Amino acid sequence: MGIYVNPSEALLKMAVNSRIYVDKSMILNELNQVLNTEDRFVCVVRPRRFGKSMAGNMIAAYYGKKANSRPILEKLKIAQTPEFETYLNAFNVIKLDINGFYSNSSRNEDIVPLFTTEVREELIKAFPDCGIKDSDTLVHCIKKVYAETGEQFVLILDEYDVLVREQVKASIFAPYLAFLNGMFKNADLAPAFALVYLTGVLPIVRDKIQSKLNLFTEYTMTDAKQLTEFVGFTEKETQALCEQYDMDFEECRRWYDGYAMHYHDKSFDLYNPKSVVQAMVNKEFDDYWPKTGSYESIKIYISMNFDGIKDDVKAMIAGEHIDVNIKKYMNTMTDFYSKDDVYTYLIHLGYLAYDRIEKQCYIPNHEIRTEWINAIEDDKSYAEAIRIVNNSKILLDKT
Repeated sequence: MGIYVNPSEALLKMAVNSRIYVDKSMILNELNQVLNTEDRFVCVVRPRRFGKSMAGNMIAAYYGKKANSRPILEKLKIAQTPEFETYLNAFNVIKLDINGFYSNSSRNEDIVPLFTTEVREELIKAFPDCGIKDSDTLVHCIKKVYAETGEQFVLILDEYDVLVREQVKASIFAPYLAFLNGMFKNADLAPAFALVYLTGVLPIVRDKIQSKLNLFTEYTMTDAKQLTEFVGFTEKETQALCEQYDMDFEECRRWYDGYAMHYHDKSFDLYNPKSVVQAMVNKEFDDYWPKTGSYESIKIYISMNFDGIKDDVKAMIAGEHIDVNIKKYMNTMTDFYSKDDVYTYLIHLGYLAYDRIEKQCYIPNHEIRTEWINAIEDDKSYAEAIRIVNNSKILLDKT
């Protein structure tokens, strides 16, 4: 058992033992359906603090051979599914937090050697008879283990897109691209992976790493497909928490609902999980999620004022929905050529929500609307929009 190779169930146990834990274990059932298929390459993107890492920890604990996760998972919904026993602790797991390695680096160095060294050392200890050398890349390490033992891997890369978001220089980004290429464009290595699970904030970048990751199916804030109900807390889950903690459900809806998403013939009203949990624990509705970031991140894009973006913002603050074309944006931090690009980017960040049916964006709820107001409150041209929001509870309740 290691930190990166076949990690323990400790992080899953911490999550389940928290004051509030909403059982999202059925995401494992969805993943079980794509194991060892052409669809086994999964990329899940969500805004910050929407449970990406928590899901990754659960996935690692469920599939990992060395994790003692049965006592925890058998109490969750996943235990009632036919495949639960089949895949429980069935694979070797490698789990890497790319953001963690980047944050602990000098911010001016290639991070690939950092995590390669750590993982390689653990693989050598776990598989001493597989001939892994100190000079081997991760591709070579995994290939040797698979060739010698026939054992497959589940690879989890948390915050895979951090280098894109941080806009690192080419000397840092190029080796990371080479790493991705070696992992996912290697036909000899492909059978070694039963599942590859990426998480991030932005979808796959079209102009830089698309060719490296074009085999992945993306589940995003604009189209989460069969993983839609795992984006946030559902209305049923949120209502149950409000009853348990004696909180006003309608007020909770006003503050944190609004991520209305669709999959086939189903519609989901999804709530911000971070904010709902904090509201229940603190017994008070407040703008919790925005405090994890800065409204400067949206203020910058308002100032671009592409094609009347400021007027659109004024309309959205007042409750209107705005047409948006999400298909043009390149999913980078810098390539903004129209207001559609700006809106698409902000949808992925969670500052706007997206209606797939109407192809429109809007401000999802009161909490986020407050964030938008903070971002533009110094601009006198928005005085009327702010006055409307502050003086009309009816508009605030429409979210």
